[in-house]
Amino acid sequence: MEGVKKRALLSVYDKSGIVEFGERLADLGWDILSSGGTAKALREAGIPVTDTAEYTGFPAILGHRVVTLHPKIHGGILADRDEASHIEDLEEYGIEEIDLVAGNLYPFVKNPSVEMIDIGGPAMVRAAAKNHAHVGVVTDPSDYPAVLEELEAEGSLSPKTRKRLARAAFAHTAAYDAEIAAWMDDDGAGETSDEFPETLPLRYEKTLPLRYGENPHQKAAYYVEAGAKHLLSGVEKLQGKDLSFNNLYDVDAARSLLAEFEDGPAAVIIKHANPCGAAVGGTLTEAYRKALASDPVSAFGGIVALNGEVDGKLAEEVSEVFTEVLVAPSFDGDAREVFARKPNAVLLEAGAVARHPLSTKPVSGGILLQESDETEDGSDYETVTEAKPTDGQMSDLLFAWRVAKRVKSNAIVLVEDGATVGVGAGQMSRVDSSGIAIKKAGDRVHGSVAASDAFFPFADGVEVLAEAGVSAVIQPGGSKRDGEVVEAANRHGVSMVFTGRRHFFH
Repeated sequence: MEGVKKRALLSVYDKSGIVEFGERLADLGWDILSSGGTAKALREAGIPVTDTAEYTGFPAILGHRVVTLHPKIHGGILADRDEASHIEDLEEYGIEEIDLVAGNLYPFVKNPSVEMIDIGGPAMVRAAAKNHAHVGVVTDPSDYPAVLEELEAEGSLSPKTRKRLARAAFAHTAAYDAEIAAWMDDDGAGETSDEFPETLPLRYEKTLPLRYGENPHQKAAYYVEAGAKHLLSGVEKLQGKDLSFNNLYDVDAARSLLAEFEDGPAAVIIKHANPCGAAVGGTLTEAYRKALASDPVSAFGGIVALNGEVDGKLAEEVSEVFTEVLVAPSFDGDAREVFARKPNAVLLEAGAVARHPLSTKPVSGGILLQESDETEDGSDYETVTEAKPTDGQMSDLLFAWRVAKRVKSNAIVLVEDGATVGVGAGQMSRVDSSGIAIKKAGDRVHGSVAASDAFFPFADGVEVLAEAGVSAVIQPGGSKRDGEVVEAANRHGVSMVFTGRRHFFH
């Protein structure tokens, strides 16, 4: 079959650029096979095209469920040109080689239904990708120009290009199947579905190359779940150096905590994924000052997140402290001028954080999947001590509780007047976390309130807090020794609120 003209099969749902692609292939002398709407579009543009039904002698049937599923199509795609028996089969059955396939699939995710489950398309694309040693396959219209440029310059596609295109094709069909599986898991097909399915088909797309990983010797990149809102959805980078792995991890922590405070100006400062300062205030500047005062030493090199527009005055204050990344909904012109003098500082303009109903944590060889941890409405909170919290204390307790939810366990958070004054994070002992929070607070511990992300297993943690000057505590309750813990609080005149819900954050 030497000297046979090159042949392309074009059958796409997304017809972006397909007419120009077909036209330039025809100009290069290629024969074009096509079907359905693609053939119609090419024909209307005056491009010579042979319909697959004419070529196979078999029309589309079953309401177009079967169009390209035919040996003359798949034999032409799958034939190994280096295998003599394959060439003999082609000659015996009158099958012509197909050298290039352009195909993409029904937009299932936009209109999920049984009829949007493409069969012939994936089969055709996978066949071409399997035989990429001899056949090119294009599933993304953005690849048409590069493919045409190479064909015009070289007369054929290089093995490297065919392999790259095949890899993209398998990713395309894999993502498509994942969308269908997720739809069926989500009860979309009308069947009862387990809350956590037996398999979890996910597809992540590389969104951003990163300077490095957790450490400079580790390479890294940022991937997002295909089609889902994510950390950088709707975020515009206004200035600054490239983001690092740790920057993004801290930005996620900052935006997640800031989302807990929807009423009024709020500021969050994150260091190594833990809040070192968080506050609410009458103005955004006041909130920032209070958050910074919580732990100005740890704030050096941290991530700052604010929930209002940054003006020039606030920008001047923030710029006085070395800040890796500043996240806010907007920056006025004066603020931009201030930060222009700090070219390495990263400014991210971001609205509300994208919430996801599920969260994952990687472990060796797999992931742990769980529902995202949402803050309860507080209707079941119970004061369990003789002393009752004042309105001011209760407001601070609720603030501390929301911050503690975003502090690595074991977590103790001390708050006064809507601002953290001491944070104890990530200790194996709750008493040690209490001690760190007290040390951070210094004299400000007197009269502050405390939040503990989980119950106190013994009275010693409460004893340490009370003896330091803490006036009220909020915690889940549920320990076998709750009675001893409450008794210790009563002995010190400390009010205590049980929430009934734990917020571990590992």
